[in-house]
Amino acid sequence: MTGPRFPDLIASLPATVPFVGPEELERAQGFAFRARLGANESVFGPSPRAVEAMRAADAEIWKYADPSHLALKTELAGRLGCGPANIVFGEGIDGLLGYLVRLLVSPGDAVVTSDGAYPTFNFHVSGFGGVLHKVPYRDDAEDIAALFARAAEVDAKIVYLANPDNPMGSCHPGQAIEEALPLLPEGCVLALDEAYIEFAPEGTAPVIAIDHPRVVRFRTFSKAYGMAGARVGYAFGDAPLIGAFDKIRNHFAMNRAAQAGALAALCDDAWLDEVRGKVSAARERIARIAADNGLSALPSATNFVAVDCGKDGPHARAVLQALARRGVFVRMPFVAPQDRCIRISAGTEADLDILAEALPEALAELREATD
Repeated sequence: MTGPRFPDLIASLPATVPFVGPEELERAQGFAFRARLGANESVFGPSPRAVEAMRAADAEIWKYADPSHLALKTELAGRLGCGPANIVFGEGIDGLLGYLVRLLVSPGDAVVTSDGAYPTFNFHVSGFGGVLHKVPYRDDAEDIAALFARAAEVDAKIVYLANPDNPMGSCHPGQAIEEALPLLPEGCVLALDEAYIEFAPEGTAPVIAIDHPRVVRFRTFSKAYGMAGARVGYAFGDAPLIGAFDKIRNHFAMNRAAQAGALAALCDDAWLDEVRGKVSAARERIARIAADNGLSALPSATNFVAVDCGKDGPHARAVLQALARRGVFVRMPFVAPQDRCIRISAGTEADLDILAEALPEALAELREATD
């Protein structure tokens, strides 16, 4: 009896996943985390209006949702200054990035990203047989000029750029992206990941015409809107490119409750402002906790802070593991020299009280181990 006949491409891929979830880590260590500060979720939760809307929609969760997402698109189009035909929804930015790669990348096609940038994008490119070309960060930020130059060298189909950036939290002013766009080579699409844009300073979002044929922008309800588990992301750009997503996307990927919650969240500007204020306060407190322990926090335009542990990747990983033993879940960048940092998500006051207690204990443990 023969088993499944995997294509050569799939058989050649490593048996890895981009992220190990905190639940799996909890099972491995045998106890639950006291402070969940590694997933960049919004611990402040979604708008109460969104919660109410999702509960109401649950009564009809057995029905298929509107696959056109028209009500949500119409509200969002008014806010973005475009038409519904310029917007596509999907199962988070993760799902939409996969669709973009499927649309544009054939086996052997070049794709450019930063070394250490969001790994799920790389996961999709490898899965469709694309060839990744990576450019190092410059001063803990993605290097736009180097990304576009490499794209020209390798005739890339896609350049991936996150602004603000994950995992470092840095950002470029929108004007820098606008000025660099003429350097983007013909036939190449800029995938601009703006998952954290609601937390960024004014002027971070570039002003780009909606009908620019080589830019597609990605945003989400997972971060500032507090709906990570609902899996609601959207892309917007030139109508012909956005319309092509309909050829391949899962039209019923977003259920009724997710659609209703996203629409209610989008209309609750007061809650969004409140969350922004809480995130800003949390970033400031994380920076103070870091400084109190002789560490330095990098400037952040996101809902997390990269904290420089002062040495190298193995040392930062030891700090992360020592925090985990004390019930604090954080993550860290994967690539040097950024892996000298740990990445701490904005938390509640109670979460950060736990961090303030655990971090000096973790550092003391490591000092004792090396004495």
